[in-house]
Amino acid sequence: MFIDRARIRVIAGDGGNGCLAFRREKFIPRGGPSGGDGGDGGNVFIECSDRVNTLLHFQYKRVFKAQRGRHGEGSQRRGRNGEDVVILVPPGTQVYREPERLLVHDFARCGERLLVASGGRGGKGNARFATSTNQAPRRADPGEPGEEAELFLNLKLIADVGLVGYPNAGKSTLVSRISSAKPKIADYAFTTLTPHLGVVQLDDFRSFVVADIPGLIEGAHKGHGLGDQFLKHVERTRVLVHLVDVSNPDRDPVAAYHAIVKELKLFNEELLERKQLVVATKLDALADARALGRLKAMCTRRGLPFLKISAVTGEGIDELVGLLDRMLREEG
Repeated sequence: MFIDRARIRVIAGDGGNGCLAFRREKFIPRGGPSGGDGGDGGNVFIECSDRVNTLLHFQYKRVFKAQRGRHGEGSQRRGRNGEDVVILVPPGTQVYREPERLLVHDFARCGERLLVASGGRGGKGNARFATSTNQAPRRADPGEPGEEAELFLNLKLIADVGLVGYPNAGKSTLVSRISSAKPKIADYAFTTLTPHLGVVQLDDFRSFVVADIPGLIEGAHKGHGLGDQFLKHVERTRVLVHLVDVSNPDRDPVAAYHAIVKELKLFNEELLERKQLVVATKLDALADARALGRLKAMCTRRGLPFLKISAVTGEGIDELVGLLDRMLREEG
């Protein structure tokens, strides 16, 4: 199951209390104060890791609480610090602080770590308060409470190439052809219900990541179809590939392209500033060559790169991978 948003509560550990104690040993009648400090409470961190790829684990655990510090003891023994809690999130996760929905951090690289709740400091024991004029202090401070926070986590997949188009445009089939990803493929609308990532390996040990975005329909930015739930995942892509099915006699390929462009623009106009490539799919099932010609002519007028492929037969696949590689390298 692919989960890309979650709400969690984080609670840092309280500090341990300082100890009120006096040294009591044989032959030392006035040993003086010996209460130790309390330990500090544990912190709560969020860390970016490739060990997770969705926010699914937050469906089962929503509260994360660090350990409190141990209390101080006699003989000036300091309490042990509470253990920290580290919460793992996948790359592309945004952390917002509730209720104001303030962006705290946007994780882009594995290994990044963010402190989201600080543990309370341990209280001072009475040994800390001894002075020349107060040699038997009876004061020991309590530990400070740990911080608490309500957080909203939002995952936006990080991919180099985003595949967009109507349902059954051939996105999943293409991803399975050029990478080792195995998304579900079937001949009905909305087969792909969640985004899939595929890594395309090139000959010289280079690679790029392709995201298969669930099919869009008119009104997707308003929540129609699968809605705008997954449109956000194309916001981090560097190149957008419009897959247009030219084998469907009931849908004009040029109109289909314009409809998807309209949805992207209504969702986020900046998406249209990305490099774009139009790919005619399902050549093996092409019934009317005029549909392919109209789509190619439209791309020529608009100065858009155009390719035609068949993911079933393999026609144009190598050319497509090579062109995407060049476009990504030019993008830098």
